[in-house]
Amino acid sequence: MNFWVIFSRNWGKIIGGLVGLIVALMVLNYGWKTLLVFAFIALGVFIGWRIDADESMRRFIERLFSSRD
Repeated sequence: MNFWVIFSRNWGKIIGGLVGLIVALMVLNYGWKTLLVFAFIALGVFIGWRIDADESMRRFIERLFSSRD
């Protein structure tokens, strides 16, 4: 099998594994505060993804903080 065929079928797993490796190495080198940085990066990416999905920021915040009975 060709490398590109394997990569195209499993790109999420490969990228996820590489990101996990990078995070693990950074935690080993710099400590647990690194996880906080990655958590804020993930939060920023999530908010940006919601904004790109044409959801208004006001509606997003209302849904985020609304009570779910």
